[in-house]
Amino acid sequence: MTIKVGTASWTDPTLIRSKRFYPPGCSSAEARLRFYATQFSLVEVDSSYYAMPSATNSVLWAERTPNDFTFNIKVFRLFTGHQTDRAMFPKDMQAALPQNGKKNLYYRQVPGDVLQELWRRYREAIEPLRVAGKLGAVHFQFAPWMINNTEGRKHVEHCTDVMNGYTVAVEFRHESWFADAARSARTLAFERERGLVNVIVDEPQGPANSIPAVWEVTNNDLALLRLHGRNHATWNLQGTTASSDRFNYDYDDDELSGLATQIYEISQAVAQTHVVFNNNFENQGQRNARTMDEMLSKLDLPRTI
Repeated sequence: MTIKVGTASWTDPTLIRSKRFYPPGCSSAEARLRFYATQFSLVEVDSSYYAMPSATNSVLWAERTPNDFTFNIKVFRLFTGHQTDRAMFPKDMQAALPQNGKKNLYYRQVPGDVLQELWRRYREAIEPLRVAGKLGAVHFQFAPWMINNTEGRKHVEHCTDVMNGYTVAVEFRHESWFADAARSARTLAFERERGLVNVIVDEPQGPANSIPAVWEVTNNDLALLRLHGRNHATWNLQGTTASSDRFNYDYDDDELSGLATQIYEISQAVAQTHVVFNNNFENQGQRNARTMDEMLSKLDLPRTI
C-alpha cells in the first residue's frame, strides 16, 4: 500500500508569480520540474488537456525526475467531449478539419481518419513516460454535458478501447452518473467491468456539473482522489481565463484531517493511491499537499510524498 501526494500542474502562472514555492533563481522549465520532484513524487500534467502532448517533452520530463516519480496525464480535451478550438489541433492537421465556419469543433464533427491519427499521436507522445516506468493514470475528465445514457457510455467504452493497455481513470462531471444509489451502482459496475479507475472527487456540491465523492475502488491497482476545493462561488464562474480562478480554495486542517482518514482507509484496498490537489491558485495546492503528507505519516502508512 503506497500513497503518492502531488498537485495538478507545476507551472500554473499564479504559482510562479506568487514566489512562494520555487526558490530564487528557479526560473527555467527544467529547474522548476527538478525542484518540484524534490518535494513530491507525483504530478498531474494539465497542459495535455489544452493541446496535444509531445514525445519530446515526455522524454525531457522522464530525464529530469527521479526513478520513482509518477506523471498522471490528462487526455486532450477533444477526446473527452469538450469543444476544441481548431487552433489547438496540430498545425499540419488543421487543413483536414471540416471547414464549417465554426471556431470550435466537437469529437463527432472530426473525420474518422483525423481522429485515428490524433489518437496515434497521443499514444506516441506519452510512450516515453511509459517506457521509463513513470506513467501513472491516463486521466479522462469528461465534459459536464456527457450524461449517463447509451451515447455517453459508448463514448467511454470507445476511449477505453483506444487506450487499451493503459491505466485509464475516468472523472465524470454530470450528476446523472451518481445521482442516486441505483445509478451509482450501475456506474461503478460499468467501471469495474472495463477496468477503469473511479476518480474520487472533492468539489462543491449542488450544481448539475458536480458529482459526490464516491469512495469506491474499481481497479485494484489504483485509487485516485482529485481535490478541486469547495469554493461554491467560483465553481461555475463565467468568463475566466485561468483554471486557478475556479479552483481558488485553501483547505483547512480539519478538512484535510477528515480526508486523510478516508484516504488511509481506501488505500488498504489497492496497490497504490494517488492524491492530486487541483486547488491551483498560487501555492494553495502545494501547501495543502505537504500538510496532507504530514497527516498521513501520523497514520503510519507507507507513502511517497
